[in-house]
Amino acid sequence: MERWDSYVALGDSFTEGLADAVPNGGFRGWADRLAEHLAGTNPDLRYANLAVRGKLIRQIVTHQVPRAVELRPALVSIAAGGNDIIRPGSDPDLVAELFDAAIGRLRATGADVLIGTGFDTRDTPILRRVRGKVGTYNSHLRAIADRHGCYVLDLWSMDVLRDPRAWSEDRLHLSAEGHRRVALRACEALGVEVAESWREPWPAQPAQPWHVQRAEDIRWAREHLAPWIGRRLRGRSSGDGRLPKRPELGRLSEDQVRTAGQLTQS
Repeated sequence: MERWDSYVALGDSFTEGLADAVPNGGFRGWADRLAEHLAGTNPDLRYANLAVRGKLIRQIVTHQVPRAVELRPALVSIAAGGNDIIRPGSDPDLVAELFDAAIGRLRATGADVLIGTGFDTRDTPILRRVRGKVGTYNSHLRAIADRHGCYVLDLWSMDVLRDPRAWSEDRLHLSAEGHRRVALRACEALGVEVAESWREPWPAQPAQPWHVQRAEDIRWAREHLAPWIGRRLRGRSSGDGRLPKRPELGRLSEDQVRTAGQLTQS
């Protein structure tokens, strides 16, 4: 299958790949992993990742979407709006309007588009309070996908992501294993054959005593939640001043090509 010879990923920290670290100090993430799967069937694939952590929907629409239009890839993935939805007072209807306009611009180039939905936050401290807003936004995303003829990466229905092992210590970003499973789910949505399944059950492990879990919750609030709230109060973002990790379409590295070959042969 060689349906796409070029792929551009748009979004925020989720697509940048935070918490899926690589030895050089950067991040891999589900979009890089998806590109590796695609390269397994088309070694000439060119890939760009314009995602930057902390970006809001308007910033993504203003800066990343026009660049993707210029690059004119065969496939675009976009997961955006999550940072808006979790902010107090945000309106999922307005966020969806911006998202809809962006999809129209991308589809007008002839590119296929993969839309990522929001996660189900019912098991996430603090964020469980915005679960209703996420659900409303997801309903809009489904309608937008139907209207424009897009593929959907349905993150909400991925029950395997309810396991704490799918998440990093900050409980806001996926772990390496979480990113791996999302990449497999993206392949399924796109009709790309893979040897592994994102539905594979997690290995059994003993439950933590309540006092251990309580201690971890306190540490999480001190080390991750408080700094996050502080940045919001100061109007700052973790992505301020950062540039995309792959701003141009290009072939994968030798290591990634090797990985792609292993994925194809497995």
